[in-house]
Amino acid sequence: MDSPPHEDPDQSWLGRPIDVRPLFASEHTALMATLRGLAPADWRKEAVPGWDVRDLAAHLLGDCHGRLGRDRDGHRAGPAFAPGETLEAFIHRINQEWVEAHRRVSPAALTDTLDLIGAHVARFFETADLNGPSLGVSWAGADPAPMWLDSARELTEFWTHRQQIRHAIGQATDPDPRVLSVVLDTFMRALPHTLRDTRAPVGTQVQVRITGPAGGAWTVTATEGRWSLAEPDAGSPAAHVCLDSETAWRLCTRGIEPATALARARIEGDRQLAEAVCQIVSIVY
Repeated sequence: MDSPPHEDPDQSWLGRPIDVRPLFASEHTALMATLRGLAPADWRKEAVPGWDVRDLAAHLLGDCHGRLGRDRDGHRAGPAFAPGETLEAFIHRINQEWVEAHRRVSPAALTDTLDLIGAHVARFFETADLNGPSLGVSWAGADPAPMWLDSARELTEFWTHRQQIRHAIGQATDPDPRVLSVVLDTFMRALPHTLRDTRAPVGTQVQVRITGPAGGAWTVTATEGRWSLAEPDAGSPAAHVCLDSETAWRLCTRGIEPATALARARIEGDRQLAEAVCQIVSIVY
């Protein structure tokens, strides 16, 4: 869940739109295969700080219900902001409340319900209008976000939580480059917002390159008033940051800290710009 939409016309600085609609069904299938393959003891293993695997599955179910209620069914009831509460604090609070309320639900019941509701969510996204306005994506500085970014963000959340479950039970990150490449592309849309307080002459470029089968290159450019992913690569970035894909996605989701990513990165050019880029975070944090 992220912020409700406001009006903001030109969002070309977010870069080329991504169409993740065909990937929701296969991601849902992969999640269900992971959950149905868990041993009883696996559900009690820590997946993220403070939440075990069962809690994380309950959180995913909450996300699915929220998406269907809000965007498919037009349901507007639910928790409200407390006085003075920030967006991040609100989201963390209601997520925790949901998880705690579902601790009485068994893993088997959670799995069956998530299988049903998650399939509805996949079908919802498969027919979504990518050009329409949707929920704000705070970590990209887009409010409202176009549906293409909101849906891509949602896919990355499902994917990231599935990896956290895999890691909790001793499995490595799913190496399928078809999905990981889209996840990384989505995460890199945080670059303009990451650099929003970084001053540089107009035309200054920073390139992030991610190695491996799922990798690619993203060039962010200082324009009048903001950084942008829409400008063409001029071929002479002021800073170049090269990361492997595992480091990149874990940095964006704060599975590792910026200092760790910097220690693993290959950097050329302006060190301060490179360090600013490695503050990237592509989740509500």
